[in-house]
Amino acid sequence: MKPHDIERLSFKIIEEETGSHPFSEEQWPIVRRMIHTSADFDYLKTVRFHPEAITAGRAAIRSGKTIVTDTNMARVGLRKRDLAYFGVETVCLMADPRVAEIAIDTGTTRARAAVDAALAIIEDGIYVVGNAPTALLRLVERVKAKAARPALIVGLPVGFVNAVESKDALMELDCPYISNVGRKGGSNIAASVVNALAIMTRNQYYP
Repeated sequence: MKPHDIERLSFKIIEEETGSHPFSEEQWPIVRRMIHTSADFDYLKTVRFHPEAITAGRAAIRSGKTIVTDTNMARVGLRKRDLAYFGVETVCLMADPRVAEIAIDTGTTRARAAVDAALAIIEDGIYVVGNAPTALLRLVERVKAKAARPALIVGLPVGFVNAVESKDALMELDCPYISNVGRKGGSNIAASVVNALAIMTRNQYYP
């Protein structure tokens, strides 16, 4: 089978096993791709959308705004061809020497320092967090202080320390977000959300 045929069959199986669900026509392709990426149907119960999330995310992509990720794994997982169609640049600052220096000088994590370093390029763009709760917590702080104005935050850090708390803090913001309740997530899941948005935006298609 060709990759496209495998994906189509996988989606069919997911829809058959899911049956009815509470997601809108726009939300479902995103949740379905999260399940496809993870084979985890728990996302049916845990994914949360800000009411303006999809509109804001698609507008950012359509306008060629920058996407910043908290890990290179998430960045590598993005569908560059679909994003390049709109001139979207993808950036991860975790390996930037300046970020490492700031983290050492301030005694903080590189993930947290990378958020501050990205403030100048994330205006009206998308910030994707799939690994580091400290990055998401810092981003929430910066949004509250009106120092960061992303169009959309994809907040799906995975783990046992502050993953849940960081996502709870995100979902209290009046800022477009796509997140989930609980410990699950990851760079691959976060990338899948952006990929679904990119496909929807390029194809103007809602499966």
